[in-house]
Amino acid sequence: MKTPALFKEYIWLVNTIHSAKRISLAEINERWQRTEMSEGMPLSRTTFNRHKDAIEDIFGIYIDCDRRDGYCYYIGNEEVLHEDSVQNWMLSTLTVNNLISESMSLQRRIVLENIPSNGELLERVIRAMKESVKVMVRYRRYQATEARTFNLSPYCIKLFRQRWYLLGRFDDGGFAMFSFDRMEDITATDETFKMDPDFDATEFFGECYGVVIGDGSQPVRVVLRAFGRERYYLRDLPLHHTQKELQCNEQQDFADFELILRPTTDFKGQLLSRGAWLKVLEPQWLADEIRQWHEDAAGMYQTRIIKEKVI
Repeated sequence: MKTPALFKEYIWLVNTIHSAKRISLAEINERWQRTEMSEGMPLSRTTFNRHKDAIEDIFGIYIDCDRRDGYCYYIGNEEVLHEDSVQNWMLSTLTVNNLISESMSLQRRIVLENIPSNGELLERVIRAMKESVKVMVRYRRYQATEARTFNLSPYCIKLFRQRWYLLGRFDDGGFAMFSFDRMEDITATDETFKMDPDFDATEFFGECYGVVIGDGSQPVRVVLRAFGRERYYLRDLPLHHTQKELQCNEQQDFADFELILRPTTDFKGQLLSRGAWLKVLEPQWLADEIRQWHEDAAGMYQTRIIKEKVI
């Protein structure tokens, strides 16, 4: 069987078990035979076990069996499907890719977002990460007249707001983020590096909103009040993994949410972008800063109106 067809079966199997929570092989087979992939043929135990092993090797998703509960199968490490993990991202991306590839007749009715990236540069970084070698990055910051070259250890990559970023570590132990769309070139060196055994990418960014890491801000408790439909958006797509709802007032049409994170510039920009739908309640200094940004923005429009009247 061709690899694309096998991947479709792997994804179908993971999604079926994940949605059912616990399911027997007989129930899996019943659902399997209702799909076009089966062509009316049952899923043999040998094929099932082969798929289960492949899913573990490729995705790092473990399918376990509870023999005490009627030999029901379940996702043994289900937590990876609820996090910003590689497994969850790969599974979601491939699932959507399969759906779209099977619906090419609807291509004019499916609108996607573009993720700018240089695949060759991304491939070079990933290869360097695998081989634990340092890279030379020629990088041009916004508004810079010339590019600079950095020698760094590629620690991890992160996708945020349709952009890929590289987290690099310098010899002095400091970290910096580099956006792939501002890289002019990446070259692998002959110098190897040793990863800090205690480094964990998820933990490293755990206090951050996005990719701003070096502005000196410290984690604080932030309380936001979401008005109208904004509260539903925050429930469906939390701003941060620490987010929790404190209260909901249906009569006054708002809900309050708490987050524990660093109030970096990208987080402040997100708050500002929500306009009057989102209000900062705590801390007061952050509320004052966001209010000032709104006043400055309004002032820009007011100045333009005055100039137009004078003209």
